Amino acid sequence: MLDDPLPWHRFHFAFTIVYHYLFPQLTMGLAPLLAIWKWRAIVTGSADHARLLRFWARIFGVTFAVGVVTGIPMEFQFGTNWSAFTRYSGSVIGQTLAMEGMFAFFLESAFIGALIWGEGRLSPRMHLLAACAVAVGSWLSGYFILVTNAFMQHPQGHVVGADGMLHLADLGAFMLNPWALVMFAHTMAAALVTGAFVVAGVGAFYALRGSHAAHARLCLHWGCGVGLIAAVVVAFPTGDLQAKLVARDQPVALAAMEGRFESGSEARLTLIGQPNLRTETIDNAIQIPAALSFLATGSFHGPVPGLKAFPPDQWPDNVAVLYYAFHIMVGLGTLFILLMGAALIQRWRGRLLTCRPLLWALLLAAPFPYIANTAGWATAELGRQPWLVYGLFRTSQGSSQAVHSGDVVFTLIGWSGLYLVLGVLYLVLIGREIHHGPTDAPQPAAIPTPSPEPPHG
Repeated sequence: MLDDPLPWHRFHFAFTIVYHYLFPQLTMGLAPLLAIWKWRAIVTGSADHARLLRFWARIFGVTFAVGVVTGIPMEFQFGTNWSAFTRYSGSVIGQTLAMEGMFAFFLESAFIGALIWGEGRLSPRMHLLAACAVAVGSWLSGYFILVTNAFMQHPQGHVVGADGMLHLADLGAFMLNPWALVMFAHTMAAALVTGAFVVAGVGAFYALRGSHAAHARLCLHWGCGVGLIAAVVVAFPTGDLQAKLVARDQPVALAAMEGRFESGSEARLTLIGQPNLRTETIDNAIQIPAALSFLATGSFHGPVPGLKAFPPDQWPDNVAVLYYAFHIMVGLGTLFILLMGAALIQRWRGRLLTCRPLLWALLLAAPFPYIANTAGWATAELGRQPWLVYGLFRTSQGSSQAVHSGDVVFTLIGWSGLYLVLGVLYLVLIGREIHHGPTDAPQPAAIPTPSPEPPHG
């Protein structure tokens, strides 16, 4: 393995993208909330909502900046680590990668400064427009990236040219891939879960500390309300729809996700158990009869193939990790619904701000959506293996043959050190913002100017 560059290429990209996605999932989750809070501040004249927007816009800005820095290396890795894949599919996926940079990223970055620093310099309506533009740019960026990934999961809208490479044949089919639409809804709902849990966690922190009472109340109100809705949407209908797409288009991935080796109808859904590849069984299994058949086919009697129905060279290459990633994602998603449901019940009873055990649970739960999102992406990407473009191009064909393992390990060590520094800096900046809390006044209405000078030239 040490001499084979392919595992190192894969690990390098996995490390980069997992670390990077810690930041966009928060900005995509916060962006719609910022627009809603600005609208509420205008409509109701609420100074508390204005302070709420001001505080979270600063956190959004810091997170966005670090997300940009950590995302840039991935663009280069397509050429440095995965040049064969880029050469094969670049005429197709290059379309959406370019669109993400030219349209969505520029839209978001162009208005983020106006959102953070323009409150006292823009009219309320123009400031609301800036908040909406940031939200649209953030989500549009996510859509373009997910269209790219959806093509890798379920390619359509392409042709194989005489040169053996992929070429775009139908832009509409490519952009409106059913996988992209479902993945977008599922991923954005999951990002809202992250944003809502972080907002609720900060509100719980202030409530436990007994400071910024109005801010704590609003953070818990919005965080718990949005968090429950988003967590339900992640499970149904978006998670259910994505599971059905996997069952239809990647049945071998579904079998690996459930550790299912034998085919048959009335397939059981495994809640707890350990996949045993040597005996091709699930050890210590706790299962729900016929539930997997219903989730995959819509019928309790529907047939679900097992791994043995497929040649071993088509199996995902790490069944155990795929199985655990899937179950971590589903398990945490279920706990999110229960926690936010309990928080809303206490809020309706008027006891949330004084229920310290629940406030501690909300505070400590803030990091767990990051784990669930990471597990979800691991499920999607490991399930696609051994293909880079499902059914067309294998992962083993896609790496850069001219880059040996020593180069990859060296750069991986360098990026790890750099990302460690960025991570510490990010936590320090966010911790400082949370320590300071919300500000009571907007930015000054005008920028002070020096005394007039005679025109030059």
